[in-house]
Amino acid sequence: MEVWNESRVTEFTFMGFCGLGQCQRSLFWVFFIIYMTTLSGNLMIFNIICIDVHLHEMPMYFFLANLSFLDICYTSAIMPKTLANLWAQTNTISHDGCLVQMFFFVLCTGAECILLTLMAYDRYVAVCHPLRYTTILSHRVCVLIAVSSWIGGILNSLLHTTMTARLSFCGPHEIQHYFCDVPPLIHLSCSDTYTNNVLLFVISMFLGLGPCVCIITSYARILSAVMKIQSSVGRSKAFSTCSSHLIVVILFYATGFFIYVHPFLSSSRSTDVVVSVFYSIITPMINPMIYCFRNKEVKESLRKAMQKRHGLRAGLSTSVWVK
Repeated sequence: MEVWNESRVTEFTFMGFCGLGQCQRSLFWVFFIIYMTTLSGNLMIFNIICIDVHLHEMPMYFFLANLSFLDICYTSAIMPKTLANLWAQTNTISHDGCLVQMFFFVLCTGAECILLTLMAYDRYVAVCHPLRYTTILSHRVCVLIAVSSWIGGILNSLLHTTMTARLSFCGPHEIQHYFCDVPPLIHLSCSDTYTNNVLLFVISMFLGLGPCVCIITSYARILSAVMKIQSSVGRSKAFSTCSSHLIVVILFYATGFFIYVHPFLSSSRSTDVVVSVFYSIITPMINPMIYCFRNKEVKESLRKAMQKRHGLRAGLSTSVWVK
């Protein structure tokens, strides 16, 4: 049996894109454009909700602003290092840097799981109890919901990071991924990882299956309430208020389940990387597009903001011309 050097590994090498060779520079520009689109789209949603006083009256937009901010943090936890590695074609990260990257990524992942679940409850209250919507989801309750999602994400990340930091990495230093996450690091360790695997599975079920049950229950009640509406216009309006959130949930959880539950099943590393790209890079970019294209209030606020900006530019040009 091959025995690895017992000295502590101080640096890891990402193998996710190593097979691409010179194509890494091309992939850099693809990821750079995606990252800039993600930042601009989510910042646009966040700023519109902060600026438009009308949107402050509806709890849904408070949660949407939090989701946009979370998506910015979520993708920023891994993209700067990924872009730097693709450009320099080094594909390395220090041991401590890997743990820091993993901490922030797992934090944002856990917080988003909880937030999307609580947003499903928001849609349930909006459809099933519309007259008491702002009473049930008062500003204080909304803040508590947002804070609870961040606290849950922090506790989840602290637990995983602490347990991973205790592992020994004395053998190969190649991570079969393009960023530091819990499953590939557990796979790489030369320690006994039974506890880590059990913890990963239990928390994945808790933050995956548990929220899914809550979301399905919320939407089952929403569907039951909508079907009782006599007007087809009313049913269409009710469904449209939930469709954006439902699409985001399906995209997030479908890929998330694959990443965190599949280590206990069989899958190829190349498939892991492809799914992870969609999960960690594409989804945060798509989210603001979904909410912009399918939400009348957001589109109207965006239109007003553009008109106001155009008016200010026109006024400034006129004043300069007069002078």
